[in-house]
Amino acid sequence: QVQLVESGGGLVQPGGSLRLSCGASGVIFSINVMGWYRQAPGKQRELVATITSGGSTNYSDSVKGRFTISRDYAKNTIWLQMDSLKREDTAVYYCNVLARSDWYSPYDDYWGQGIQVTVSS
Repeated sequence: QVQLVESGGGLVQPGGSLRLSCGASGVIFSINVMGWYRQAPGKQRELVATITSGGSTNYSDSVKGRFTISRDYAKNTIWLQMDSLKREDTAVYYCNVLARSDWYSPYDDYWGQGIQVTVSS
C-alpha cells in the first residue's frame, strides 16, 4: 500500500504563486508516473501535470507556461510550482502515483486526499 501526503495549498490572489508538494511512502518497489490532477466545483477531475520516471513532463494546455512539475526520485516526492495563478485555477488538487510494490506486481493507481487551492482577491 502507498500513502500520499500533500501540502502547500491555500488562498492566493490572482497573479500570485503557490507550491504544492506530495510525498509517497509505504511499500514501494518502483514508481512510474507521478502527477497532479484537479477538480473544480461542478466539473470533472482533469489532468494538470505529470512526470515520468525518465523525467518526461506533460502539462494541460491551461497551465502550460505557468506551472512547473518537478520530482525528487530518491524521496518519492513531487512538487508543483504554480505561478501567475488565475481564478479558474481554483480547485481541489490531487496527487496521483502509479506505483508497484514488487517486481511481479502490476502498477496500481494511488490518490492523495486532495488539497484546496483558492485563487481570489
